[in-house]
Formats: sequence, C-alpha cells, structure tokens
Amino acid sequence: MKKKDPFRLAVLVSGGGTGLQNLIDRIADGRLPGVEISVVISSCADAKAVERAERAEIPVDIVSPRDFTDVARFSEHVALTLDVYDVDLVVQAGWLCYWQLPARWLGKTINIHPALLPKFGGKGFYGRHVHEAVLAAGEAESGATVHWVDNEYDHGAIIRQTRCPVEPGDTPESLASRVQGAEFTLLASVIGELRDRRRSGTW
Repeated sequence: MKKKDPFRLAVLVSGGGTGLQNLIDRIADGRLPGVEISVVISSCADAKAVERAERAEIPVDIVSPRDFTDVARFSEHVALTLDVYDVDLVVQAGWLCYWQLPARWLGKTINIHPALLPKFGGKGFYGRHVHEAVLAAGEAESGATVHWVDNEYDHGAIIRQTRCPVEPGDTPESLASRVQGAEFTLLASVIGELRDRRRSGTW
C-alpha cells in the first residue's frame, strides 16, 4: 500500500542538534523534498537542539530519563510520543539515551553513528570518544554508519556507510569535522531512499 506525502520524521536529540539542523536546512531548501519533521524529542531541556527546533517552529517534547524511575517507563513515554505524532520514521541524530523499542517501532527507527560500525560502537562510544578511539587505534579511515536500531547499542543491521580518510596530524576535532560532513550527506540520502520506498510501497 502506498503512503501519501509527507514522509513524517521524528528526530531524537540530546545535544547541539547539528544533525537536526542539517535536516531542517535540506527540507527548507528543497534538497529533501516530500519530508517533514513532525516532532523533535530531546532528552535534555537546555540542549541547543531544542532552540534549533523551536526556531524552525517544530513541536518539541522533552523526555528526560531522569524524570522516570526506570528505563521501561522512560521508553514507554518516548514510544507514546511517537505514536501521538504518527511518524513514518524515527531518526536518532545525536541521541545519547538507551530506550527499549517496542515491536511497533522496530524497523522504523534509524541511528547515525560517527564511525564504521561494528568498529568503535557500543555503550560509551559517542561524540569525541569515538574519534579519540579511532585515532588511538591508528586507523587509516573512519566514516559514518546509518543502521536500524534494535535493543542493543549500535547493533542493528547496517543500512549504508560512507568512508573518509584519517589524515596525518588529525586531532579528534579535525576528524570529527570531516566525519560530520559525511554524516550529513549520508543521513539525508538514506532518509530520501526510505521516503521513496514508502511511496512505492516497498517499505
């Protein structure tokens, strides 16, 4: 069955929201047509990402794990928020919280990770920690991975990866900047592919 436009996203964030801003900009300038961000869920009320969403007039829901007694209740609130907004795809873009996906959101939730999984993934591997580990291991290349989210850290099936070189003299900051550019292009491309598959009824 074909799904009519728009292709509705929920974007889950925890920090600065550069990945969110990338999607906002691409939707606004026509590089990601037929897509809308229906809601942003932030795990932190004072995250820069919240400001970015509000500036773009996107609804924001703050769901902090600190406000719940256990992971199950936190996860239930995230899932119920997604249900309310009836989104087609959940995009974790700098989301640092573990939540247990109920069956109805498995196969509908993707994550962008700043490394070539399965290397440098799992609990504790996020942001600067990833780039430090890549450099410490002497890797010749890094990159970004978009994968389906399951109930293990950075574990779900890989959808697509993109690679970029590790340059002599790289610091965690310079490597992060290069990887971030790869992330922006990759994530938008995957979302566009899933939009097209939904339109054609193949996903």
